[in-house]
Amino acid sequence: MTTPAAGAYPARLDIDYPDRDLDRLSSFLRILYVLPIALIMALVGGGTFDWSTNDTTTTVVAAGGILVLAPLLMILFRLKYPRWWFDWNLELSRFETRVISYLALMNDQYPSTDEEQHVHLELDYPDVPADLNRWMPLVKWLLAIPHYVALIFLVIASIFAVIFAWFAILFTGRYPEGLFRFVEGVMRWGLRVQAYAFLLITDRYPPFTLA
Repeated sequence: MTTPAAGAYPARLDIDYPDRDLDRLSSFLRILYVLPIALIMALVGGGTFDWSTNDTTTTVVAAGGILVLAPLLMILFRLKYPRWWFDWNLELSRFETRVISYLALMNDQYPSTDEEQHVHLELDYPDVPADLNRWMPLVKWLLAIPHYVALIFLVIASIFAVIFAWFAILFTGRYPEGLFRFVEGVMRWGLRVQAYAFLLITDRYPPFTLA
């Protein structure tokens, strides 16, 4: 774990730029290649699956997912954030980011369930009595609405950036670095909002920046 710079936001994300030719076949078929690990991510992340046979519909609800309500209640009533809950949220966030970055063509190394690989995501464990206001978790999701609006447009733009990068990789083997940094920045912005409004590790309002 790296030591954060003074004043750094408690949620940080850096993705290694692949300064090399990427695998064209893997990039071309990425939407298919990602399916097995995406299924694993959905199962760990608490997805819901429905399928129908004749007149019968079966629903499977996967266990897991980001812990939000339980930490909220512990902060509110006990001023405490159990370390193992924090570690679960941290490792799940890392895993999900590896899968999303792979889907976004940012590397051709298949996502690991536990190794860091090219994605470096850090969250600072809060000293709850000193760092957090016990009442803030009740309103953070509301205060973050401006970020939700900004992220809607940024995510749409990043989808177009990934499509353009897909063509660039097929023809040149390279991911344009400017597009890469933009997609990375959108993911970083989203992580900060998640850390503030849902992971509840900080009361510092997320900055409106990709950097």
